[in-house]
Amino acid sequence: MIVFRYLSREVLLTLTAVSGVLLLIIMSGRFIKYLAQAAAGQLDPGVLFLIMGYRLPGFMVLILPLGMFLGILLAYGRMHLDSEMTVLSANGMSDRKVLWYTQGPALLVALVVAVLSLWVSPLGVYKTQQLFNEQEAITEFDTLAAGRFQSIGRDAARVTYAGNLSDDRTELQEVFIAERTGSGADASIGVLVAEVGRQQLNPDGSRYLVLYEGYRYDGRPGAADFRTIEYDTYGVLLPKPEVATEVTDREAMPTRELLGHADRKMQAELQWRLALPLLVPIVAFFAVPLARVNPRQGRFLKLLPAILLYMTYLALLITARGWIESGRMPANLGLWWVHGVFLAVGLLLNRQALLAPSAPRGGSHAAA
Repeated sequence: MIVFRYLSREVLLTLTAVSGVLLLIIMSGRFIKYLAQAAAGQLDPGVLFLIMGYRLPGFMVLILPLGMFLGILLAYGRMHLDSEMTVLSANGMSDRKVLWYTQGPALLVALVVAVLSLWVSPLGVYKTQQLFNEQEAITEFDTLAAGRFQSIGRDAARVTYAGNLSDDRTELQEVFIAERTGSGADASIGVLVAEVGRQQLNPDGSRYLVLYEGYRYDGRPGAADFRTIEYDTYGVLLPKPEVATEVTDREAMPTRELLGHADRKMQAELQWRLALPLLVPIVAFFAVPLARVNPRQGRFLKLLPAILLYMTYLALLITARGWIESGRMPANLGLWWVHGVFLAVGLLLNRQALLAPSAPRGGSHAAA
């Protein structure tokens, strides 16, 4: 048990460090994407961290298996380099025992991945989709910031600027609005400038931006026939937000709703959720022999081939999932054949340890 706890601690500590670095890299890239959407007025900055929290389980489902694989490679590679594995072997710790002891932390990580993949991650995707649906209903006044040009809409057809903005976001000062209509050679631009603008909500639910003491310019870029209008009061109809409440993404569906579903895409989604926990003990199985290095060769000699093997495993799972969705592969065969192939690879890499005779009780020491 002392050796089991030591090996498990080394693997889990390395797993934590590697997973933390990978999670930081992935979440940083995704956060930059959401931050760009917030800067464009498509997301409320106040929900960015909430969205990242909901997406965290989905990231961990993919990171933990890779972290487990790299954790074994790095931890056992260091132990081989420092001759710790040689000492353990001299005291009766066979390669087969190391192989089975490694399955302890691997099964623990697989259990965590199963909980995340089957329950927590779909719930996080569902909550994220709900937030995005709510963000579709926000108006430009909800995200407008004073002193900043802001593109509104998915196609950025309108650019709004306000020098000052009241606390309740109903009154704007030093207003500039540029809106593009049409495309290509038929595109035209309308520009509105005003000293003051106020948001007006009518009883029928329609909303207007009423501008005071300003000008409107209409024309086509590159042409000299612009039209200028001076006005005291000008009303701009604002689009009515439409709130979507339905979440149709299959990644957000509870696992129990996927069971027995006849649709190929739903079956592929269910098998993908089941495949990720099963991935962990299999990669741990063939990571142990790949971590065995000669001290003169360095601990990173087999790291690149091992990562390529892991990426091949994951790529085949993704490809097989696509084949199920497109109908090129029967759902009954599913992703199980990929696991079978790499389990066979693990058995091949561990054949010497598995076929070696068991050491007698009492270790390798001869009787006195």
